[in-house]
Amino acid sequence: RQRWRADGRALRKLPVHVGLVVTEEEPSYADMASLVVWCMAVGISYVSVYDHNVVIYSLNYKLLSALSDYLKHMQNNGVFVAFKLCFVLSVLNCQSTLKVLSPEDGKADIVKAAQNFCQLVAQQQRTHSDLDVNMLDNLLSSTNGFPDPDLVLKFGPVDSTLGFLPWHIRLTEIISLPSHLNINYEDFFSALHHYAACEQRWGK
Repeated sequence: RQRWRADGRALRKLPVHVGLVVTEEEPSYADMASLVVWCMAVGISYVSVYDHNVVIYSLNYKLLSALSDYLKHMQNNGVFVAFKLCFVLSVLNCQSTLKVLSPEDGKADIVKAAQNFCQLVAQQQRTHSDLDVNMLDNLLSSTNGFPDPDLVLKFGPVDSTLGFLPWHIRLTEIISLPSHLNINYEDFFSALHHYAACEQRWGK
């Protein structure tokens, strides 16, 4: 397992924030837990997990239970892992933050950003003509506390991200994988390697 951290350092670039989007009807929480731990172990600072089919509180509980089981197994195999229910995990001396998302999260952020901008206009700190892409970016950053995803790993046959953070992923690299079921580390790292080799032109 020490290989994971070395693999992360070996990549030409590593995403700061990875979104995991499951489009399959039957999610495997054990496989999702594996993906989360691998993200954190290679050095990714922020991980968000999205499943449009599951009630957010149910996903929270089931994913955290699977993570707990996975990390206990690692401890039993002599690997130090600290686990906290505040969604902060320390895996192989790498601290990362996990957020579980529902379809409402992206929409709520945009609504709140719009409300904040309207308040600024009402207070005469801004005018309506000040609203542009950069302004909306700044407003959204102040509401969600997470950087925009650099990479989204989408699992399943559906050719859609199904409402995952609709504004935040306009510049995100999206890599599709056939399934998250029984996924292995080599498939995960291959996707990271593909991301590291991509030349991002930012719309140019």
